[in-house]
Amino acid sequence: MNSLVRLAAAACLLQAALASAAEPPSQPRALALEDSEAVQYPSGIRLSRDGRLVAYAFMDRIYVVPAAGGAPRAVTVAGSSAWDPHWSKDGKSLYFLSNRSGTSQLWKLPLDGFGEATQVTTFTKGIKQLDFSPDESRLLLQFTATDLADPGKAPAAGAAASPAAARKPWVVTRLQMKEDAGEGYLTGDRAEHLCVLDLATGKLAQLTSGEYDESEASWSPDGRQLVFASNREADPDASYKTDLWLVAADNTDQGKSLQRLTDDDRVKGSPAFSPDGKRIAFLVADDGVYGSPQIAVMPAAGGEARVLTAPLDRWINQFRFSADGQWIYFAYENLGGTQLARVRPSDGRIEPVAEGDQAIGGFDLAKNGAIAARVETGNRGAEVYSIGKGRLTKLTSVNEPFVNSIALGAKESVSFKSPDGTEVQAFVTKPPGFVAGRRYPTILHIHGGPVGQFAWGFDFKPQFFATRGYVVVEPNPRGSTGRGQDFVRAIYQTWGITDYDDLIAAVDYAIAQGYADPDRLAVTGYSYGGYMTNTVITRTGRFKAAATGAGHSFIAANYGHDIYQKWYNWELGPPWQNREKYDRLSPLLKASEVTTPTIFLGGREDWNVPLLNAELFYQSLRERGIATELVVYPGVHHGGWPPEFERDYLERVVAWFDKYLK
Repeated sequence: MNSLVRLAAAACLLQAALASAAEPPSQPRALALEDSEAVQYPSGIRLSRDGRLVAYAFMDRIYVVPAAGGAPRAVTVAGSSAWDPHWSKDGKSLYFLSNRSGTSQLWKLPLDGFGEATQVTTFTKGIKQLDFSPDESRLLLQFTATDLADPGKAPAAGAAASPAAARKPWVVTRLQMKEDAGEGYLTGDRAEHLCVLDLATGKLAQLTSGEYDESEASWSPDGRQLVFASNREADPDASYKTDLWLVAADNTDQGKSLQRLTDDDRVKGSPAFSPDGKRIAFLVADDGVYGSPQIAVMPAAGGEARVLTAPLDRWINQFRFSADGQWIYFAYENLGGTQLARVRPSDGRIEPVAEGDQAIGGFDLAKNGAIAARVETGNRGAEVYSIGKGRLTKLTSVNEPFVNSIALGAKESVSFKSPDGTEVQAFVTKPPGFVAGRRYPTILHIHGGPVGQFAWGFDFKPQFFATRGYVVVEPNPRGSTGRGQDFVRAIYQTWGITDYDDLIAAVDYAIAQGYADPDRLAVTGYSYGGYMTNTVITRTGRFKAAATGAGHSFIAANYGHDIYQKWYNWELGPPWQNREKYDRLSPLLKASEVTTPTIFLGGREDWNVPLLNAELFYQSLRERGIATELVVYPGVHHGGWPPEFERDYLERVVAWFDKYLK
């Protein structure tokens, strides 16, 4: 290019830059229903063994990004789904799961830029997870007896069961007779057993058997043993109890010579060997409903277990041993956030690692101490971060373009006291363009569970409500996991009683702050949040409209009809012995007190909270002349709804609230 051409090109570039600078920046637009799937979540965060690279799955592809920062690059092709990445021992390849051959199978991809991914497994039913032996020669899998009868080869994509098979009757003999999410009635041998696949020979060895489910198994450092959790009581369907067991990785008797490590009524899970193989750490809780999981350690050969994290008194989600075994890193829930800390097994010393207005959704720990995690901060979408010296360094910006393009409502954490003096935390989301001193129509949004919490990060539902001009109040009442064990267990046998006071206190707080309009209040929730919505409208007429999604209403009618027989028996006893407890907790029996216009919504195939609950309450309000609607979504369960149904749900709820509040 000659000098005149270069000067002309430079002049054009300068002119374009000046014109661009003169243009006002594009204004963020309002959030729309079509944006419901816009924010996505990186998953399967995995650090390479040297801690230099981070692999993760996002939007059906596997990506790799330097842990020190840099541009992420996709390593799997578009057009086929890939997830759950695992680094090879030498760091030169990535294993991952993909359904590109029709079912979920193991694939291996070289990262040197030469060669395509190759398929490693060909099981008929596919595989669910990746867990390699320390030397990478074997793969730990779980299959049912039916799967093991004909492991075969993967069927062609789209292969369907014969119509005749669908017409066979269900024959049920188990106490736990149902599951949701497509399972339906539980018949036959559904127990999953541990198996080990030799990758060199393709030989599959079954290590356990019987009518018991094994879960959360992990390898010993020498690859000779596996530790796992299992409920092997006389009837596992009747108890939450689980214990830890050892099985030899070369076992040939299908688990008849298991070694039992624990034997008490507590719930145990997620066992992991220390790097030297001398200890086993695991999560333990006093019960399977309200028990806050804590980290415990015990000798690998068996013996007394010590609980390490009881002084913290928080709900712990996951943990990892440091490479030298001197520390155990763990994530725990706290006041609407998820923090990272570590505990020293030798003396129980607990130290913070990462704190703040954040929700850590999963983390990995490399041998050199590097940490990578999926993190949601403030009101933002999830991203991959590295964590070091108490600081978070963002490695991806997968959700930034979308979040920056929309007008977000401000999200803040608040704290207040319930009538009995109990401190309660909540999130408040205000409309975009919020004007101080103005009172807004306000939605009380109640979370499900009940054991769970609203947390930091982007959440489409409250943001959509806020975009439509509502203040959204999201309390974490008693029963939530962001405080201690007593706080979680406070709703034992008092569903809708103890936590009701906390929910109403949250609304009163928002009114006292001057931004919630006491004459324009609505209430909504899904699952346990739907149950609490049903409860709220039977106890007060303050709310001008209600929308209840998949909420229980008549508890006794659900005994044996939904999936919670174990919970009911544990907490309430059988209804023919304790009917007064069931009736006390059933909002349907107080339907005569309801004056609030209410819309009921649910999935036709929901066995978690069957549609019967909505039908009963709808019919009762309709009979009394209270404004009500019943919306039934065909072919869907409690969760996993298609986007078009999710959007229809929200659109109907907002239209219902607009009708009665605006």
